Amino acid sequence: MEDFRRSYLRLCKEGGVDTQESVLAQLHDTRAATGSCRLDLSGQSITTDTCSVLGRVLQNDTVFTEIVLSDCMLSEEGAKLLLNGLCSNTTVKVLDLKGNNMRGTGAEALGQLLVRNKMLRRLVLEWNALGMWEEGFAVFCEGLASSTSLTQLDLRNNQINHQGAAELCIALKRNSTLLELDLRWNNIGLLGGRSVLEAMQQNRTLTKLEMAGNNIPSDTLRAIGETDRQQQLLNAFNTSLSFINQGYIFPEQSMNHNADRQSTLRESRSRTHVLSKEIQLLKDEKSRQFLSLMETIDRQKDEMGRSSRNSSIRLGQLQEALSEQKSSVNSLTAKLQMTEAALALSEQKAHDLGELLTRVKMEKAELRDRQSREIKKEHELEETERRCKTQQDQIFELKQELTNTTAELKLRLVQTEERLEMEKRRSKQALEDMDSLRQKEVDHLTRHQEENERALQERILKLEGQRIQLEEELSRVKASLVTERAQAEEELGKVRAQVRLEEQQHLSSLEEKLRAVRQSRDESQNHCTQQKQTIAELHARVGQQSIEMDTLRRRIDELQQELAGKEQEKVADVTRVRVELQEQIGHLQAERTAQGGLKEKIAALEREMKVLSAAHREALLDKESEISSLLERLRIREGEIQRIREDEAQRASFLQNAILTYVQGSPLPHFSPKNGTLVMLSYAGVGRSTEMPIVLALEVQHEPAARRRKHNGRSSVS
Repeated sequence: MEDFRRSYLRLCKEGGVDTQESVLAQLHDTRAATGSCRLDLSGQSITTDTCSVLGRVLQNDTVFTEIVLSDCMLSEEGAKLLLNGLCSNTTVKVLDLKGNNMRGTGAEALGQLLVRNKMLRRLVLEWNALGMWEEGFAVFCEGLASSTSLTQLDLRNNQINHQGAAELCIALKRNSTLLELDLRWNNIGLLGGRSVLEAMQQNRTLTKLEMAGNNIPSDTLRAIGETDRQQQLLNAFNTSLSFINQGYIFPEQSMNHNADRQSTLRESRSRTHVLSKEIQLLKDEKSRQFLSLMETIDRQKDEMGRSSRNSSIRLGQLQEALSEQKSSVNSLTAKLQMTEAALALSEQKAHDLGELLTRVKMEKAELRDRQSREIKKEHELEETERRCKTQQDQIFELKQELTNTTAELKLRLVQTEERLEMEKRRSKQALEDMDSLRQKEVDHLTRHQEENERALQERILKLEGQRIQLEEELSRVKASLVTERAQAEEELGKVRAQVRLEEQQHLSSLEEKLRAVRQSRDESQNHCTQQKQTIAELHARVGQQSIEMDTLRRRIDELQQELAGKEQEKVADVTRVRVELQEQIGHLQAERTAQGGLKEKIAALEREMKVLSAAHREALLDKESEISSLLERLRIREGEIQRIREDEAQRASFLQNAILTYVQGSPLPHFSPKNGTLVMLSYAGVGRSTEMPIVLALEVQHEPAARRRKHNGRSSVS
């Protein structure tokens, strides 16, 4: 802390910058607080020179991990210098720049900071104006996209419009570390909300998003909230998987969800392990037998060499005993024929095993055909989903038509109101000189019109309320349909993955078993050929080795016993394979039943969709009938207004004719400004574009003329 203060004073002296007492006092307070790693300069008016010095000091600082510069009235140049200094800092993790009115250059400097600094975790930019300049905010968004350390970002009250929101969403699609984002109290609007929704569908790391006060419709906010919840669930699932890999205990809910799959995997692994052990034992036994046979053959060769030496001495004796041994040779030939018949039986058994293998292959082909049928059914489900999408598009078009019709009705109402106001003004100007009776009639008509207008406005408000309710219901239905569809797709994906994994495991196990059976068959055939070779050698050496015939008989008996044991082992293996195939077929049938239940659920959902679409269509037809009735009422009202206008035009024409007759009947003197005034009366023709002026030159004499008339009248009376 003291080193930071000294370096600050030294750089101020070197640059000829006056030190700010408030900054020094704050540094002294932070030095007094032992163990504090926070630099708090909030509320201090920091100059540009001080910002440059602080940026140079913070460039190599290793003490502070949190810097608070809220409400410091930083200039654009000062913020740029300070942020350029922080670009090479390696300890600051929290930066607070609240309420500094940062704009274009500040946004560009922040973008460079996010690109170059790899330690910043939290950035607070509340109450600034980053969204005013689109180019600077685009640079900031580029920096956010390339940032690999920032996890929390606060952008409240930054005047971000829909274009800035689009840039920010492009950055969110590329960013993979940001966890919390606050965009409250901006001006994102509907277009910005849609772009945020698209970004949330692609972003896999953002867990918290605040969007209040942005003039976004409720349905888009709900969709964004649902994507946010799904993102949180995905993150929780990934963390649980990491805990499983590390050896921790998985929660009970996920254990219940994956219990069946793990049990099947364990059973398959145990079976494969047992089979591999048995195969290894068989291989070891066969290798031992082969080695023992080789040893016995070597011993026999040695004994044969010794006997060949003694055979020359015993030839005479053997020639005499040949006649006696021929009978024994014949018996041996009979026994050899019996062994050959046993070998033929073993070959037939091998052929039967081959037929079993072909049957297994046929069953595999049938399973593949069934899988192809299931895939076709999945394609049909996709087609039904496409139809649902088209129905949703039709509903959206109907909503647009409703909005257009409501807008046209509003425009017509506004036009009628304007016409009524114009007519009121003109009628007021024309009817000021009329009698009280006509004024009362006009007042009565205006009141009646106002009441009708109020009734129509109330009706329009009711219709607007109903339209808003229908739009909310449509948005709710859409959200529910989207969630149900996502759940169904997830379940289908899980079922497909499970079926594929189990089929792959089943095929691999069958292939391993087939390989083992083939190896055993090849080994048995090789062993049979070796036996045949030994028997042929024995036939060739019968004349020379009569003494060794007894040993050969014993060996043949042992070989026969071994063949019988091997045949029994083969029969046991075949029975095991059949039992395992039956168990796997039972598992596949259970899975088929589960798939049938899922298909029934999908059919029920489709029926519900059809019922909802029919209800919506009926509601739309009702609304259209109401709109048509309103249009008919408007037409009737326009006809009444036309009749009123014609009545007023007739009355005006009567007034005009009366005034003209009055003017033509009375003599008019010469007009002069002294003895009279010109009276101009104009009446606006109802339903016409031009006015019909009626000019009357009337003489209004002065008070002395009136007195003369009075005097003349008195004289005539006298």
